[in-house]
Amino acid sequence: MSAPAPSPLAIVEAEPLPRQEEVLTDAALAFVAELHRRFTPRRDELLTRRAERRAEIARTSTLDFLPETAQIREDETWKVAPAPAALSDRRVEITGPTDRKMTINALNSGAKVWLADFEDASAPTWENVVLGQLNLIDAYERRIDFTDPRTGKSYALKSADQLATVVMRPRGWHLEERHLRFDGRPVPGALVDFGLYFFHNAKRLIDLGKGPYFYLPKTESHLEARLWNDIFVFAQDYVGIPQGTVRATVLIETITAAYQMEEILYELRDHAAGLNAGRWDYLFSIVKNFRDGGAKFVLPDRNAVTMTAPFMRAYTELLVRTCHKRGAHAIGGMAAFIPSRKDAEVNKVAFEKVKADKDREAGDGFDGSWVAHPDLVPIAMASFDAVLGEKPNQKDRLREDVSVAPGDLIAIDSLDARPTYEGLRNAVQVGVRYIEAWLRGLGAVAIFNLMEDAATAEISRSQIWQWINAGVVFENGETATPELARKVAAEELAAIRAEIGEEAFAAGKWQQAHDLLLHVSLDADYADFLTLPAYDQLVG
Repeated sequence: MSAPAPSPLAIVEAEPLPRQEEVLTDAALAFVAELHRRFTPRRDELLTRRAERRAEIARTSTLDFLPETAQIREDETWKVAPAPAALSDRRVEITGPTDRKMTINALNSGAKVWLADFEDASAPTWENVVLGQLNLIDAYERRIDFTDPRTGKSYALKSADQLATVVMRPRGWHLEERHLRFDGRPVPGALVDFGLYFFHNAKRLIDLGKGPYFYLPKTESHLEARLWNDIFVFAQDYVGIPQGTVRATVLIETITAAYQMEEILYELRDHAAGLNAGRWDYLFSIVKNFRDGGAKFVLPDRNAVTMTAPFMRAYTELLVRTCHKRGAHAIGGMAAFIPSRKDAEVNKVAFEKVKADKDREAGDGFDGSWVAHPDLVPIAMASFDAVLGEKPNQKDRLREDVSVAPGDLIAIDSLDARPTYEGLRNAVQVGVRYIEAWLRGLGAVAIFNLMEDAATAEISRSQIWQWINAGVVFENGETATPELARKVAAEELAAIRAEIGEEAFAAGKWQQAHDLLLHVSLDADYADFLTLPAYDQLVG
């Protein structure tokens, strides 16, 4: 028997990892290489189109539904494919990275779905990329366990019927994987994450009564959804599974995608599972796209922009109506609170807010929602149980009462709130703390009792940038300037040093995080994504 052909992909600048040969097989890498050959050129074209669209928004300061796709929106006859049994009931979904402990805890959490995250909740070190794949394979093979070296506590999977269904999220189209190269060029991270997971697990998941299910992040247009659909068609043929086995839920977390929700579902209709309302990235996208649109596009403090803000209500209600019109699931936003083991009063107030948020989503017609911590699963479950009862979803609620005009989605000035000095300080605090952890390889970070991910840092640095460039005057009379941002950042860095002590400060990446936050917040040339310059500094 002849040896398998060597992979055309080169693994570069990567220390060997335990059991990596189980993930980085020649056959799996050959599949990733074929994805790269066929689809990266189109991905490159679509990134160029993003830049062109952004330039158009800079000229016009507006957005509208696409006239060229009006016939898709007006055609009442088409629907997405029916949901497979494993994705029919999605009333509570838990999100988190794919480290070994989280994999077990998320699967055991009692949630219906686990968003296994290779994107915003995972810093893309080579170890996280490869071992995250290995952890999912081990989970499906039921050979995963974990013992916490600090506490000695052991973790193991519950019975199969008690485990969440996995929906995996690959990286966004803008990110590269520098450790895998083809002809000297890095392969897009999205194709690496999708390719390795699909190749190893598609048939395995079918045998388990489920399938290869995906969340698609940072989508900006229906043409990007079309690219994913073509990838799914090719991949299913490549491994020999039926067309339509893949299911994808698209995060509507960019303002441009909000104007193309029906078209996105249409492009993916044989593989579409639903849409999700991703709050922080959505706000980041508004700032990014309308950053030079004047005072009417200036967002207040991020915590002042609740889901009841008129332009956020327009977005979420349009999402529910769109999904149910086309037979797709509408999945609500994140409850990011992390319960305190020390402060019962903090928990009481936060749990009440989580309940109110999930009650509102269930009442609005969403079919499910996200939480970041297992302790929140019962709270969200109760909210949706109260509305759904024994029904798996409420797609029959068509929300024909909803009518959203193009201007409603960008009516930022309908919100009666202004940026504050404390908001600036919080953006700096959270930004520095998150980036420091990210540079150490952690993508999901508990900060001030909230689970933060890369979207948090994006909105933090974007708001600092926007407020400075808009010349915002805070309630204390101070004007947002680069000098003020540097002053606040220096104060916060000193406060962190005092809080954690010299030894821990020196062992971390605090100065590096401080410098990077200021760089992306103050640079006149606004970086499309913080994670692009941050990836250059990520070790591993």
